Amino acid sequence: MYLPLLVLVLSTLLPLTTSLPTLFPRQSRTTRNDLQNGGACKPFALIFARGTTETGNLGTVIGPSLVTALGRVLPGGSNALAVQGVNYPANVAGFAVGGDRAGSSDMAGFVGGVCAETKVILAGYSQGAQLVHNAISQLPQAATDKVAAVVMFGDPKNGVALGKGVDAKAKTFCNAGDLICRGQAVILAAHLTYGSDAEDAARFVAEVVGR
Repeated sequence: MYLPLLVLVLSTLLPLTTSLPTLFPRQSRTTRNDLQNGGACKPFALIFARGTTETGNLGTVIGPSLVTALGRVLPGGSNALAVQGVNYPANVAGFAVGGDRAGSSDMAGFVGGVCAETKVILAGYSQGAQLVHNAISQLPQAATDKVAAVVMFGDPKNGVALGKGVDAKAKTFCNAGDLICRGQAVILAAHLTYGSDAEDAARFVAEVVGR
């Protein structure tokens, strides 16, 4: 990984990331802790990991938009969906080691903590996608079987299998020109526009969980 270049690019693009609401309307809720607050037995649970430097625990690029889109297409609507953001630092150091280790462990722990009948949706953007890979690798098969769908955006590990029978239920969104998806630690505009994929991702999830 080209860590110095990543730090430089992140610093350069900080004004762009803070102006994202003018490009994609920012949702009012960038933090959700439903599983921590007693929602572990709803029909569906979205466990989402945001990207590096994003605010809240859902971030702003794709997390809130994905929550809204899922609420429109899942059986039972938003009332049937528990949403939990992974509370982790989301810093450059975590990205450089392939995804924050404590955050990966916490993500796996959330999966293990939901009720047996709850269908889990794992999702992650950028470093958050690294966490998804890591969390699945840590799960025992009994917990992995709770995972009904996976969606990832701007995945630095794009092309690496998730394993444990999850790949058939997973979809990765990687924009043309997104060098992060090619394993290069360079953030270009193509890495910051995944909010436009929220509807497609939600439809994919609804199709998969209905099988």
